[in-house]
Amino acid sequence: MILIADGGSTKTNWCQLDGTGNRVFFNTEGYNPDFVGTETIAASLDKNLPDTLPREEVTQVYYYGAGVSNAEKAERVAAAMRQVFPNCKAQVAEDLLAAAHALLGDKPGFAAILGTGTNSCLYDGEKITYNVDSLGYFLGDEGSGSFIGKRLLRDYLRGLLPDGLQEIFKQEFNLTREDVIDRLYNQPLPNRFLASFAKFAYDHNNISYCREIVLQGFETFFDNLVVHYPDYQQYTFNCIGSVGYNFRDALAQAARNHGMEVGKIIRSPIDDLVSYHESKLA
Repeated sequence: MILIADGGSTKTNWCQLDGTGNRVFFNTEGYNPDFVGTETIAASLDKNLPDTLPREEVTQVYYYGAGVSNAEKAERVAAAMRQVFPNCKAQVAEDLLAAAHALLGDKPGFAAILGTGTNSCLYDGEKITYNVDSLGYFLGDEGSGSFIGKRLLRDYLRGLLPDGLQEIFKQEFNLTREDVIDRLYNQPLPNRFLASFAKFAYDHNNISYCREIVLQGFETFFDNLVVHYPDYQQYTFNCIGSVGYNFRDALAQAARNHGMEVGKIIRSPIDDLVSYHESKLA
């Protein structure tokens, strides 16, 4: 039995393959090794995996995850997989490679992630060949959920949201400055906290302020990241992630503004990622 996982900072999408072509999908929390360790990952999996999953029968786990930026972080995740699935071999790679596999298959091109965080790359059909570092939510992650959420929170705390929206935000979240500072500096997973407010922009997309901050976030993503790829305009723009998908009209506008044709924009890579691995197993 094989498991394929696409792990973001907020949620992990899984697919169970039993060798007969059947696909069983399920979700768990996200496991970014920048923020959680082996024991935390293993404990969460132990609690959240489906009761019907026969763990001893899992022989291979292909896990692609946010924050898997080096061998040490990959092993942090792999160790948790081996702990939970005692008979498995665990292959752990960065989520950006999953995006490239899902969006481009065996063809070269440009792939991006716009979800809780941001990432992007050039891909040669097998491996990532060029990456402009997104630098995480403190310094970068332009265009991501955390980037949009940070803008909303900042404007709310400074009283800069337009008339009506300030009160709606206050009623919905009832956050004080002290609450926000505590969540960002003292509580775990501050990037996920920031990204949670992107939904507010989506829910109120009929208000020009919300549309404008999303488009500005995407424009900044292109200005600070995409345009620094060699000959970037020769590629189509391909993207996965809930933020990119939910705001795909604004994202497509930003791409066109920077001279890129739009290719695939999808919410999650899991279906295409499973198909990619099935093609390799055939």
